[in-house]
Amino acid sequence: MSRNIESVAVLGCGTMGSGIAAASAAVGCRVLMLDVTAEAAERGLQAVDEPDRHLVETGAFDDLAKIADYDWICEAIVEDLAVKRELFARVEPLRKDGSVISSNTSGIPLRDIAAGMPPRFQADVAITHFFNPVRVMKLFELVPGQHTTADVIEAFANFGESRLGKGVVHAKDTVNFIGNRIGCFFMLSGLHLAKPFLEAGMTQETINALLGKPVGLPPTGLYGLIDLIGLDVMDLVGKNLAVNLPAGDAGRAYTSFPASEQRMLERGQLGRKSGALGGFGRVQKLADGSKHAETFDLVAEQWRDVRDPDLGDVAGQVLSDVGAIMFDDSEHGRLVWQIFGGTLRYAADLVPEIADDVVNIDNAIRWGFNWVNGPFEMLDAIGPARVIAKIRAEGGELPAMLQVLADSGKSTFYSE
Repeated sequence: MSRNIESVAVLGCGTMGSGIAAASAAVGCRVLMLDVTAEAAERGLQAVDEPDRHLVETGAFDDLAKIADYDWICEAIVEDLAVKRELFARVEPLRKDGSVISSNTSGIPLRDIAAGMPPRFQADVAITHFFNPVRVMKLFELVPGQHTTADVIEAFANFGESRLGKGVVHAKDTVNFIGNRIGCFFMLSGLHLAKPFLEAGMTQETINALLGKPVGLPPTGLYGLIDLIGLDVMDLVGKNLAVNLPAGDAGRAYTSFPASEQRMLERGQLGRKSGALGGFGRVQKLADGSKHAETFDLVAEQWRDVRDPDLGDVAGQVLSDVGAIMFDDSEHGRLVWQIFGGTLRYAADLVPEIADDVVNIDNAIRWGFNWVNGPFEMLDAIGPARVIAKIRAEGGELPAMLQVLADSGKSTFYSE
């Protein structure tokens, strides 16, 4: 069967759902936006550009029968398995033959969503995971289920690439898929691994700066990125990982927060979304109209003025030497090796579990987290042999793909 997506019904009109609706309307698709109430759908409509709103109809879940006129039914409701399954059970008998159906879940396995559902549902369903903001972020993770037919995946891939202009990454039905599996490991492990360095006197500003340009990451670094996402979101991610990560996975050591970050969560100090409460940082507007930036010191657990990072010799590092700091015999080098190097080693141990090749992993991290290089591109840039030698010198076990590379006699993952 040939599938063609020209119309989209979005169920759930929060940030992600309204973003998907807006992106679809912007390329000329008819769009139906439904939520628990018609008022919620109308609020979501504000994300759609004014010139495109004539293509959009809104309503409540009481109007679910209208999905029969749409090619793609996209669920983007709360991250609760039972609630999703209840909605899909209502949707399935209403949609037309030949339509495709998906969930925008960021971490719930498709096998759990589809378990016990009718054969037609299982053949036509996939995960279509966009990154926020949908109109800006290039990454589009596409995950088939055990029984999803090839023409369904082809239809989603064609629509994502040709119509929406996204970078499609083919992932497997594993916890948090590709982007969030690796990106969240970087963040959650980073909170824990940074503690000894903080206690020895390294500042959060220095850690953020080291985990930015010197390794090809955005300037938000570690703490700034979590402030952008929100500690509450990261807490939910950690809980999901704790339940679904396979036994023996390195990420299992980092599914809960260190004590100081847990106290931040409990008092609502979540990040940028928390306003004056802030997160790891905040900017206060003073009486004279000026602004004053502060950092929440994780050791003293109190606010202080922002300090300049102490980068030492790293300050003059150019992008052509990206990642070289990991091999420095210094506190800077040791921090970067443990946190960023640890993330590279984690990624190198996830093929073929989360993807069948290194290209999908590299694309997911570049497009989803704005790294200059994906993990395997970064390993090539700094030299896999150097990484292998450092791991062996520490008495460590080589991650799967580094062992494959070592056994192959090749020097890099990519070649001309």
